Amino acid sequence: MSRELNKKSNNQALAQPKLAADECSPMRRSLLGVAGLSLVGGGLGLSPAVFAQGAYPNKPLKIIIPWPPGQATDLAGRAMAMGLTKILGQTVVADNKAGAGGMIGTDSVAKSAPDGYTLLAGSSGPLSVAPLLQKTPYDASKDFTPIAMAGLSPYVLVVNPKFPAKDAKEFVALVKGSPGKYTFASSGTGATAHLVAEAFNAALGLKAVHVPYKGSSPALSDVLAGRVDYCLETAAATMPFVRDGRLRALGVSLEKGSEVTPGVPALASAVGIPGFNLGAWIGLVGPAGLPKNVLDRLETAMREIMRAPETRELFMRIALEVDFREGRDFLQYLESTRVQFTNVIKSNNIKIDPV
Repeated sequence: MSRELNKKSNNQALAQPKLAADECSPMRRSLLGVAGLSLVGGGLGLSPAVFAQGAYPNKPLKIIIPWPPGQATDLAGRAMAMGLTKILGQTVVADNKAGAGGMIGTDSVAKSAPDGYTLLAGSSGPLSVAPLLQKTPYDASKDFTPIAMAGLSPYVLVVNPKFPAKDAKEFVALVKGSPGKYTFASSGTGATAHLVAEAFNAALGLKAVHVPYKGSSPALSDVLAGRVDYCLETAAATMPFVRDGRLRALGVSLEKGSEVTPGVPALASAVGIPGFNLGAWIGLVGPAGLPKNVLDRLETAMREIMRAPETRELFMRIALEVDFREGRDFLQYLESTRVQFTNVIKSNNIKIDPV
């Protein structure tokens, strides 16, 4: 992705959709309640006066969230919107525009005017994974400006407690010793969870049978029941079952471990795969061609938001690891992740049906 690329844009009038009370889930209300009020009401140390000079922003903004309410990107996106409202001194509206695996909302931002008033709560699926596996209505490498990465959702290697391996080393020895005997579940062929599992298997030379499902819930259900041997799924999906003893966590996909999976070792060190560091990212993204003054202002604001204790508290509750990276570092992360996933897809001949 590049900051300064030609942009096909259309001038969209800024709508301000109102979220109906029944659309806001109890989970979202509880998670955003205290943290959100703190972000808007003074939890952030930066005053709107910091941005009093200059023309941007001089009207409300919106952040498109390309997923349904209550999902991790939705909760993180609303936290970003509330923080930006406080810091920029303008209302920032969070607008859910779900569909097609996040591609509909993502595409709407790709085709918006590059003026900083329409932004995207970007995530791995529609921007890092989907373009590698299918035709998308946007060019992920040209149509966006990475503003700031906010966090990573780590993946956890989990097994049924009755599975004979007690730790990651025993697991690798067992699976490697019986090629083709064991099975692993994923939330679907080509899903981020599938690619993370394939990358893990390939790094260790594990030969196991992939069992795809339509979503993480049915995939985990069969691991819980012992019908499938293992999976790597998000901490948000797995850790509740780990805490109540229904799943055993053997390792986490982030190289340095994760504070959202206490007591779970990093797979990179536990089984000797240095550099293994994969997660599902969430961040703030704009259309290509954002002016430098707009980009700088948004980066500065995001830095303050991600430093706030209230943001860290919210991210901990939704099992997101705070991982703030500004535009250039964010871009480098996206490029390295794309290379990793491209290699996994090619080496395993992963294909999905066209949408």
